[in-house]
Amino acid sequence: MELSEILQKFMQRSPIPVMVRALLERVLSVERLDACFERVTKKQYTRDLLFSAVFELMSMVVLKAFPSVNAAYQTRKASIGVSITSVYNKLNGLETQVAATLVQDTAQEFGNLITQMDAACQALLPGYRVKMLDGNCLAATQHRLAVLRDKGAGALPGKSLVIYDPALEMAINVLPCEDGHAQERSLLESIQECVQANDVFIMDRNFCVRSHLFRIASKRGYFICRHHKQMPYKALSELEKIGKTETGTVYEQWIEVTDEDGQTAVWRSITIRLNKVTRDGDKELVILTNLAKEVANAIKIGELYRKRWTIETMFQELEAHLQSEINTLGYPQAALFGFCVALIAYNVMAVVKAALRQVHGEEKIRNDVSGYYIAGEISRTHEGMNIAIDSSQWTVFQTMTQQIFVAALLQLAQNVQLNKYKKHRRGPKLEAPVRTSSKNKPHVSTARLLLAVRNSP
Repeated sequence: MELSEILQKFMQRSPIPVMVRALLERVLSVERLDACFERVTKKQYTRDLLFSAVFELMSMVVLKAFPSVNAAYQTRKASIGVSITSVYNKLNGLETQVAATLVQDTAQEFGNLITQMDAACQALLPGYRVKMLDGNCLAATQHRLAVLRDKGAGALPGKSLVIYDPALEMAINVLPCEDGHAQERSLLESIQECVQANDVFIMDRNFCVRSHLFRIASKRGYFICRHHKQMPYKALSELEKIGKTETGTVYEQWIEVTDEDGQTAVWRSITIRLNKVTRDGDKELVILTNLAKEVANAIKIGELYRKRWTIETMFQELEAHLQSEINTLGYPQAALFGFCVALIAYNVMAVVKAALRQVHGEEKIRNDVSGYYIAGEISRTHEGMNIAIDSSQWTVFQTMTQQIFVAALLQLAQNVQLNKYKKHRRGPKLEAPVRTSSKNKPHVSTARLLLAVRNSP
């Protein structure tokens, strides 16, 4: 199929939005979205409104092309063919498992593309697949629902556990929960379906639960988990000083842990006595692991645990670069669906970054390219590109072989002018001065203060 002149211009001048649209066309086609919905859903059914149409509306909001679902709907009203009420009814009743399955299935395909490009990041622990596990609580929504209008407290629409693959820089699994007050630990049993042999889960102390750690080990998986003081263990040896790192002094000992069923295991406990206390006032970190010393010594375990910030960075970027938490969506099902669509959009951009890594080098992309500017260009260009380019032009990306599609992504990556997305690092923060206030003077005039500074000797 011959590409139109306008599409070729976008490929030369705005290659990243073209890569995004090509990935959406190939991995998230209408047919595949609707097939996933029909396969997973148990309660809803399709009458007039297709799941793919709802996904498209939500994706436009998540990519910040439109501020709300209603605003996106107004541009697609004729093609959708149902009222906005029907759209919200569909959103509010979506089963969370549909969105979770969509994240998992698409992440697998995106991961295959990154593997075929040979563009994964350098492995944190060669021979093992490192996975970061953390929870995310959606921000409080507006009080639009009748049950919320007389409530002064924040309305929490849900939370989720997310598994992040640092080699792919993608969220590969999500476990959504509609109860915003649910403990993260109550969701841990579902994690077992995501554990495979030679997985290494890096987790904070919220996930230091004996049954959870034993289940990971039973599947020939491994963990690096900060110890929670409520989890008991028996020391089998004295603390042995191993060495020093930039964060503190490292010690190690063998411990025995017994689970609720009486099963015992011998693990390693690594203690890091910190040079600086944490923001919670902790002077040391205790990290538990079932990895053998030959695989990772105590200092390496400490370094790997420090990499846990990568999943926290992902959550920050979801909030800053995408509209992952839509505060007008009060129903848990709709809010969690929006969050899952944001995870998929984040994964799409991870494939784009992988193509850039392959062409321009991992260090350069990591240090110099800003995801904020990439997301900004996608937001600005997405809708205009859809208007300018006929939808039939995009089908070529569906029918390409995998090899040709990967070559097309890499060619587009070569067209990218990296200086358009350059990071601008700020200098060190200045210490904030002590602020003064007065009940008699609740406001000040900025103009008068500036004038006073200019007129001062």
